[in-house]
Amino acid sequence: MASLPTGIRLITSFTRDQWYRAFIFILTFLLYASFHLSRKPISIVKGELHKQCASHGKVRLNTLNENAFHDPAGKISDNETHCGWAPFDKKNYQQLLGALDYSFLCAYAIGMYLSGIIGERLPIRYYLTFGMFASGAFTTLFGLGYFYNIHNFGFYVITQIANGLVQTTGWPSVVTCIGNWFGKGRRGLIMGIWNSHTSVGNILGSLIAGYWVSTCWGLSFVVPGIIIASMGTVCFLFLIEHPKDIKCSSTPLIISKQDPEIQSLLSDGENGTIPPKFVTVLRGDGRNGMAAISFLGALRIPGVIEFSLCLLFAKLVSYTFLFWLPLYITNVDHFDAKKAGDLSTLFDVGGIIGGILAGVVSDRLGKRACTCGLMLLLAAPALYMFSMVSKMGLEATIVMLLISGALVNGPYALITTAVSADLGTHKSLKGNSKALSTVTAIIDGTGSIGAALGPLLAGLISPSGWNNVFYMLMVADATALLFLLRLIQKELCCTRSMPGEQLQFKEH
Repeated sequence: MASLPTGIRLITSFTRDQWYRAFIFILTFLLYASFHLSRKPISIVKGELHKQCASHGKVRLNTLNENAFHDPAGKISDNETHCGWAPFDKKNYQQLLGALDYSFLCAYAIGMYLSGIIGERLPIRYYLTFGMFASGAFTTLFGLGYFYNIHNFGFYVITQIANGLVQTTGWPSVVTCIGNWFGKGRRGLIMGIWNSHTSVGNILGSLIAGYWVSTCWGLSFVVPGIIIASMGTVCFLFLIEHPKDIKCSSTPLIISKQDPEIQSLLSDGENGTIPPKFVTVLRGDGRNGMAAISFLGALRIPGVIEFSLCLLFAKLVSYTFLFWLPLYITNVDHFDAKKAGDLSTLFDVGGIIGGILAGVVSDRLGKRACTCGLMLLLAAPALYMFSMVSKMGLEATIVMLLISGALVNGPYALITTAVSADLGTHKSLKGNSKALSTVTAIIDGTGSIGAALGPLLAGLISPSGWNNVFYMLMVADATALLFLLRLIQKELCCTRSMPGEQLQFKEH
């Protein structure tokens, strides 16, 4: 009998459960990447909505295509100038563009608190599918403003608000799903890799939007809108919410008294020991009659408030880069919108490296707060260096984009994934998986307040100089670190090994 081919032996070496986990990992990765893909175009198109003009109303010679100033019919609108697309062609364009960002992100922050609560009570597959279809529709609608020659500022604001609200369906849903399928073992590494969907989505969104930005910026929104709606169809057809839906076994959860993370972040005792009432924990799946956790109940979980406030300022920095980096590169290095958008993707490449690195280090050390704190401590001087060397040439800009991306996005990625999943499966919840979506929404919703404030502040501060924007970002990073100091101290005080046996979650 002939031996099996190597490829077949490799396939059969994995169990049915492992194949399903790999499938859910890849599927949720692609689903949420499409969310970020649809958010990125606005930052790429900013350089086209407002173009730099020379004095006396003459157009400055540059590499931009003058056809971008014309409507699809080839006629110049009465409301349109060679400085860009009205109403963003005025001197207060930075405030107007900042208002667009704020509209989206403020709606996202408010909606996130509601989304987690709603998501706990609805099937994830239906809830996520609806959000992706709706997001695709509103992203496309923004781009239709180009084709229908719409110059009403209110139209773009309302579209951004609606899109911000429906996009809140994404994060609690995918984190809950991935949390159902993967236990605590190597969670930082797994979620560090998985969370790179944020940067992958940003990179793809930049490249897709950049392809049309100088010739037909409406397609920079229409194409991503179609993509996320198409992924909504994939979600409806293939997403499996829980392993038990197809009779797969859940990943076993084992907690050790020597686990510093449990001792410091997820314990109620001030001395770092696990309270006796939690020594034996009943495991449930939240699907057999267990009630969803309340908002206040989720806030009482140790570590939720601290990490939420830390994420507020960490996400402020990350989203300021997300929405303003291409325009900054355009203004400082004098690239056109497409080249600036392409170069800005290096920040997200650094974010992928930082997210994975943060996950690996936090798994190895068992210290989530310390890992975040160290990266935040290094991020502030890195931002200062970036503001200095970005004016020195392309090579220095590339290096600092990678370093800044890793240090800025590392803590953001770790908190929104591994930390949220840790806290959402806190032992006091007794295995109730219905808390995970609410906890995730609280942490990311609070962070989204910072995400709304960052781009708004950048729009208000940038007219006085980009250096002032970077000072604001450095202060935000330092403030994020302050909110973690208590947890960092607690982790460092719990490094001593404690005698005792492992605590086993019991199946019921």
